[in-house]
Amino acid sequence: MVRLRGICARAVAAAGAAILCACAPALIERPAPPSALAPQATAFELTGRLSARRGSDALSANFRWTHEAERDELDLSSPLGQTIARLSGDASGVHLQTPDGKVATASDWAALTTRALGWPLPVAGLAFWIQGAPRDGVPAAVERASDGMPAALRQDGWSVVYQAFERGSDGVSRPKRLTLDYADVELRIAVDSWR
Repeated sequence: MVRLRGICARAVAAAGAAILCACAPALIERPAPPSALAPQATAFELTGRLSARRGSDALSANFRWTHEAERDELDLSSPLGQTIARLSGDASGVHLQTPDGKVATASDWAALTTRALGWPLPVAGLAFWIQGAPRDGVPAAVERASDGMPAALRQDGWSVVYQAFERGSDGVSRPKRLTLDYADVELRIAVDSWR
């Protein structure tokens, strides 16, 4: 009886090993998963919502941002759809126009938005950060989550925390919600659509 149990136990173990070996090629031949983060785009258009807070001042707005390699255009509107400001710029300078026709100009985005809106909008860095990557050629620290996606990024004095990603129909993920902090400024961005 003891001998029969030993034979049965060895037979069951051999059958289990055979089944596992038969399954192994199927595990190896499975296609690789799609890349986790979308490759960086040099041009994009996105829409979303942002809120800015500096001390006791706060602003909530919808935005449409068109980014090209050499030029950016950013429209800010109230939650009810009224235009707050239209910003545009390139290497030669940036300008902001309000609904009443007033125009402000500056040499860079941070100077213009600090003066006109009361808080800096780091468009040059944000073009990279909104894609989950640091700006090229500038020192940065990137922390990754256990799944390999960026969790936080520090660059140009800004701290960027990635709170959510969304996987598109192309199988790659893009940041959906992020928070940026710089000195006494906090920006929260929620992306609604990418193109």
